[in-house]
Amino acid sequence: MKRLLVLAAAATALFANAQTYPGSKPVSIVVPFAAGGPTDRVARDLAEAMRKHIPGSNFVVENVNGAGGTIGATKVAKASPDGHTLLLHHIGMAAAPGLYRKLQYKPLEDFEYLGMINEVPMTLVGKPQLPANTYRDFENYIRANAGKLNIAHAGLGSASHLCGLMWQAAIKSTEAMTTIPFGGTAPAMNALVGGQVDMMCDQTTNTTGQIEAGRIKAFAVTTAKPLSSNKVLKDLPTLQEMGLKGFDLTIWHGLYAPKGTPPAVLAQLNTAMKAALKDPDFIKKQEGLGAVVVTDKRVDPAAHKTFVANEIAKLKPVIDAAKQFAD
Repeated sequence: MKRLLVLAAAATALFANAQTYPGSKPVSIVVPFAAGGPTDRVARDLAEAMRKHIPGSNFVVENVNGAGGTIGATKVAKASPDGHTLLLHHIGMAAAPGLYRKLQYKPLEDFEYLGMINEVPMTLVGKPQLPANTYRDFENYIRANAGKLNIAHAGLGSASHLCGLMWQAAIKSTEAMTTIPFGGTAPAMNALVGGQVDMMCDQTTNTTGQIEAGRIKAFAVTTAKPLSSNKVLKDLPTLQEMGLKGFDLTIWHGLYAPKGTPPAVLAQLNTAMKAALKDPDFIKKQEGLGAVVVTDKRVDPAAHKTFVANEIAKLKPVIDAAKQFAD
């Protein structure tokens, strides 16, 4: 009887918490990467849009950078499941099991899935001083200078790291490029613009403005189809068109809560997230960065979780095959 009373009291407390959520306490969206990067931009746009759809709420973005996003993800996995600590992560959620031998969390078991937010193409870009102006010339230049060039990325486990690995494996480079890791996308891009590194493969949310301004050279996109609707990137070929059959890499972002968060709170967050994805201001900001807001069933928790499970299964063998380039 005593046990039943305790369980009833706990259930009542959870229900009361859901009814008053979020109260006066801010909702922290943890971004497991540095401020100013592409994932950070998505989080800040989403926080602003979601704030409109939960009366009295205060959404803030917290950057917890390090270890390819695993430090921030671990923090959320171990946070109190009260709906006040969320995780906004990208494809790294699915890539981490293939990149790391030991994770402090299980992507499919330690989180409540809230839904998918957007999909972001990747662009293969180079420093402005490169002599090549087309992808074909660029690849020929890479092969002619095997072992002499370098490729930047935003850190182990980052989207730019994953893309660089997959691209080098796809072109069957006989000698790996020197990999230059940075502590975030912003410093990596600054080094590319300044000519300190030769190339990078990064999200359109980070490269579009630099391409448009002529600060870097763009050679190709990683999507299966050309980005014909994007005024800056519409003339870039796809890597598949350039002979890399089956190369199709899109970086997606999703929203997560700690395991055990009350269902009523999850439902409220998912409803606010869906409303945000239909917000004209949010859509406009995402489109301006080359991102596509998700409108299909993956905005629902179960469908997004199934999608991530499939991505884990798809990415692990690809990452294993590409690890020879992870110097």
